[in-house]
Amino acid sequence: MSSLFGPVVTAMVTPFDGQGVVNYKAAASLARYLAENGSTGLVVAGTTGEAPTLTAAEKLALFRVVSGAVKGKAAVIAGTGCNSTAASVELTRQAAPTGVDGVLLVTPYYNKPSQEGLVAHFKAVAASTALPVMIYNVPGRTGVNMTAETTLRLSEVENIVAVKEASGDLEQAAAIRSGASPDFALYCGDDALTLPMLSIGACGVVSVASNIIGPRVKKMVDSFNLGQAAAAALIHRELLPLFRGLFMVSNPVPVKAALGMIGFDAGLPRLPLLPLNPEQSARLKGLLARYELI
Repeated sequence: MSSLFGPVVTAMVTPFDGQGVVNYKAAASLARYLAENGSTGLVVAGTTGEAPTLTAAEKLALFRVVSGAVKGKAAVIAGTGCNSTAASVELTRQAAPTGVDGVLLVTPYYNKPSQEGLVAHFKAVAASTALPVMIYNVPGRTGVNMTAETTLRLSEVENIVAVKEASGDLEQAAAIRSGASPDFALYCGDDALTLPMLSIGACGVVSVASNIIGPRVKKMVDSFNLGQAAAAALIHRELLPLFRGLFMVSNPVPVKAALGMIGFDAGLPRLPLLPLNPEQSARLKGLLARYELI
C-alpha cells in the first residue's frame, strides 16, 4: 500500500549552532541530504526535532526553509500538534502558507484526555486546515494511548489520512490496518518494529535512524514491498543493534550526536536534554564504526 508521504519518512533533527540558535542553513542542507538518501518525506519539528523547545516562530521558519529546500523531492510534514487544541489549531493554520505538504498531530501530552477528548481534539485541528493530517500515537511520551477504535473513528475524517503508530502494540496496529479503509496509511513509529509492522500492513516507517542510514532503511522497506521478505528480514536483523543504540537515552540525543560523528554538525540538544556523556559517546562511536559509518 502506498501513501502520499512515501514509505520512508524521516523524523528530522533540528540543527542548532554553538549558541543554541536554530541553524536554518544547516537544516536546509540536512533536508536536501535526506531527500537524496532514501527519505520520501520529512517530519519537521516533531519529537526528534525537539518540538517542545522550539518557539512557534522557529517552527514556522523551519517549515518554510525545509519546504523550499526539498520542493518536489520529498514531502514535508509539519509538526503542529501540542497539548493545547487552540494552540494546535493556530499553528496548523499558520503552517499552511509555508509550503508544507501535511501536518503531524501528536496526541495531547500531560493532560491525559479521554478517548472522546482525543477525537474532539483531532477533529477540531483537522477542520482548521485543508492539508493532509497524520495523527501520532506515542503513549510512552504522552501518557495516553489512542486505541485502535479511536484511530478508526478518526480515519473517517476526510483529511486525516495516516497514523504514526508508536505504541509498540502490534495487535493494536493490526486492528487499525484491518478496520481502516485501504487508503488510510498506517506508519510504524519505531525503527525496531519496522519489519513486523510492514508484515501486518504498514505502508512504511517514520524513522529516526534514517537521519544517518536512510538508504539502508529504504532498501529494507522496498525489499519487503517487492515481495523479498527474506532480504528485508536480513537487513532488519543487521540494523537492529543500531536502531536500539539510537535510543540508549532519550531521542534525539543519540541521533544528533551520531550526525556529528558522521560529519554533519547538528549541534547539541536544548535543555532539558543533555548531550551524551563520555561513556555513552564511546559506545555510540563503536556502534557507528561497526556499521562503517565512521
